[in-house]
Amino acid sequence: MLAGTSPAQDAGRKVVARSAPTYPDLAKKMHLSGKVKIEATVNAAGSVVSAKMVGGNPVFESAAVDAVKQWKFESAPATTKTVVVLEFAEP
Repeated sequence: MLAGTSPAQDAGRKVVARSAPTYPDLAKKMHLSGKVKIEATVNAAGSVVSAKMVGGNPVFESAAVDAVKQWKFESAPATTKTVVVLEFAEP
């Protein structure tokens, strides 16, 4: 379950479509929650071309990166990087 997301608008680009990450089975078993920082590279059209975790619990890495890669941002003149924070809470 995703409790919340907050894009750090370093590049000034807004998220126009986002998908929520799935809560990992291992995190459920371990009763984990927490925040993950993902750095996303967004092309001029607004598609995420790469995403990597830059902070947080590695249990959430795959789910967070996979979700952010599906996000769409508003168009811009050039490729930019932004950091988004995903918060995972036990369902």
